[in-house]
Amino acid sequence: MPTTATTSRPSAAALGPRERDVLHAVGCGLRDDEIAAALAISEEAVTGCVARILGKLGLRDRAAAIVHAFDCGLVAPGCGPRTRAVGPVRRGAAGRAAGPKVQISVLGPLRARWDGRSLELGHLRQQAVLAALALHAGRTVSQQELLDGVWGLEQPVTNVVPVHIYRLRKTLRIGDSPDSVIEHDRCGYRLVPGAVEVDLTRMESLVTDAAAARRAGDPAEAVRLCARALDLFRGELLAGLPGPLAELERLRLAERRIAVAQRKLEWQLQLGQCAEATAELFALSTAHPLNEPVAAMLMGALYRSGRQADALAVFDRARRRLADDLGVAPSRLLRRTHRLILSGEEVGPGLTAAVR
Repeated sequence: MPTTATTSRPSAAALGPRERDVLHAVGCGLRDDEIAAALAISEEAVTGCVARILGKLGLRDRAAAIVHAFDCGLVAPGCGPRTRAVGPVRRGAAGRAAGPKVQISVLGPLRARWDGRSLELGHLRQQAVLAALALHAGRTVSQQELLDGVWGLEQPVTNVVPVHIYRLRKTLRIGDSPDSVIEHDRCGYRLVPGAVEVDLTRMESLVTDAAAARRAGDPAEAVRLCARALDLFRGELLAGLPGPLAELERLRLAERRIAVAQRKLEWQLQLGQCAEATAELFALSTAHPLNEPVAAMLMGALYRSGRQADALAVFDRARRRLADDLGVAPSRLLRRTHRLILSGEEVGPGLTAAVR
């Protein structure tokens, strides 16, 4: 998994206007040739621009750039180059919020439930269409966006999107009402605001609340809210769903999960909950052995617990994996953590934020 940071990495403000445009396009999942066409520049210029972006932001690869584009707010989840403004909620749609909402889960295998009952969503392509609507929750998705996101270069010969939408609308009716949680206008399709709950939206709301609690001086509440956000992740993200959008979102959501876990663990370490944090860091580091911020946090937690040899062993393992799998040396973050431990200096819980 590519190395990413959650705090104090240089922001997109360090980039020039053209570089920001390219980073936005990279975050949208476009290839170099597509970016070149969209920005009316050569493909070679795009390649050079991407290299400069990685250097300026201290990112290891393109996957890390995609995640950074989302984390810095340059790209919103599910929002690509054809983003449309969200129109006002129609009076009829607003009235649907009174009853039970359809609950859609994307932080694992795609699922939909209504009033405690699981809904049958059809075959994988049809599920991928619903996942695209859920990932774009809050805006209209055009038919072409659905084709690009679900079928990619393997565009269907027939006009299948309306067929999938028709079947989903029948499945996602609200109780005995003929109304569905999917509505259609001349611009495309969207989930009816107020009629659907998407776990991704809930997760991001909890993370926002956690940050607010930390700023208000309540780190224990911040840890609790982050733990609730992490509990919403369950199993393989968008398991089995085809298409470029699902592939991109699997990558982004996996990195988002790690970022939220890192934030929670840093706050736990600041609260002195070293034993609990260390156990979680071991599990996180085992699952993501190439994630250098996680390795650095684990080294610091072990060192502050009096386990210097174990902390140095984590560095050695990370160094070997980086060399064997990626052919690179440890980052400045890992090297500095290693140096502080060797010299016997204090390694504070905020080191991973301070070094980046």
